[in-house]
Amino acid sequence: MSLGQMLLGLLEAQPRHGYDIKRLYDEHFGRDRALHYGQVYSTLSRLLKNGLVVVEGVEAGGGPDRKKYAITEAGVTDLADWLGHPESPQAYLQSTLYQKVVLALLTGRPAADILDLQRSEHLKAMRELTRRKLDGDLADELVCDHALFHLEADLRWLELTAARLDELAARITESPR
Repeated sequence: MSLGQMLLGLLEAQPRHGYDIKRLYDEHFGRDRALHYGQVYSTLSRLLKNGLVVVEGVEAGGGPDRKKYAITEAGVTDLADWLGHPESPQAYLQSTLYQKVVLALLTGRPAADILDLQRSEHLKAMRELTRRKLDGDLADELVCDHALFHLEADLRWLELTAARLDELAARITESPR
């Protein structure tokens, strides 16, 4: 995720104060991990330095002055470019779980136990996500579906690996150490 582009997207509809940007971000994207004010203001400072936002106005208050930020044409272009480029699919070719399985086999530990334990953790996470999905709104449903599909793929990998543990063990013990 690019926080800069996220903030630009939240500014495109209208100029906002940093506090309002944080609140809007947390409402739409930060349910599991709220954005810190420091992140908001340091990112706005970088966007300002790069000409992607401007300070539209300053209001005096009980504390520090409140700046209202607005997106620039360069910011709109940057956001449009970011939205128009697909994300690179993330291939998990160096999975920690795979590494644990191989190390268990190399050290004579029961790799099947690692897979069973991981399967239990995945199923527990899936139950929690399903509960959240049923109790939530459309945003929760979509976020939870994304996570559930990834967990389902992991479960398929766990089953495949469990079925092939003997073959993997034989290959690992054949290779020179």
